[in-house]
Amino acid sequence: MPPLVPIEIRSVFVLGSTSFIAKALCRELARRGCHRFHLVARNDEANQQLANELQQRYGAAVSTEQTDLLADAGSQSGPRSEVGEFDLYLITAGSLGDAELACMDAAEALRITSANYVGLIPWLTAITIPERLARSGRLWVFSSVAADRGRPSNYHYGAAKAALTTFCEGLLLRCHGKPFAVRIIKAGFMATPMTVGKLPPVLCASPDSVARDLLRRLNRRGIEYLPWWWLPLMWLVRLLPAPIASML
Repeated sequence: MPPLVPIEIRSVFVLGSTSFIAKALCRELARRGCHRFHLVARNDEANQQLANELQQRYGAAVSTEQTDLLADAGSQSGPRSEVGEFDLYLITAGSLGDAELACMDAAEALRITSANYVGLIPWLTAITIPERLARSGRLWVFSSVAADRGRPSNYHYGAAKAALTTFCEGLLLRCHGKPFAVRIIKAGFMATPMTVGKLPPVLCASPDSVARDLLRRLNRRGIEYLPWWWLPLMWLVRLLPAPIASML
């Protein structure tokens, strides 16, 4: 069976590589012929487990790097290493944090903001240098449907994702007419151990299905919702009057 990924996608840089969606995408890319990965995450042990799997199961060349987005947020010099040259830059880093604690503790609120937005800026800045934007390449950034409207249950997370979306939309427009493509994914709920028993299964897509959806439209750029039905659903959510929205 021939590789399903075009030959130009032969290397991938992943920030947030221990997330469920990152692991699903890495496995699917490796299965379809991608052979070089650089995995960046906070949990070095879990990151190495994924690296070993990609090496042993698919024969991929894999390097790993440990980072702390809270430290990156306070850094004046950017990431601790160069991002290097890759065909695809995948950003899936983020954390829900403790939403209840963040309502009372400014430190937790800042941690959520750093993990989902501020800590990503040094990496995104290092990726989107003018020389790279002038060449063919891809940047896929995972935001969230939580960015579309503030909710009383997790508004710190939603605000951080909204800031990330706006930042990346600027990058998207900056790349208009250039060969470098920016793709912003507003993902809905994922079927992971964190959501089992907490959310209706019908609203939770599997990371594997989301990965396959992304790779079906490999050259797409712009903002998109995954699964697709989150687009009309969030359109309705934005129209809800405040008394109803306050119950979300």
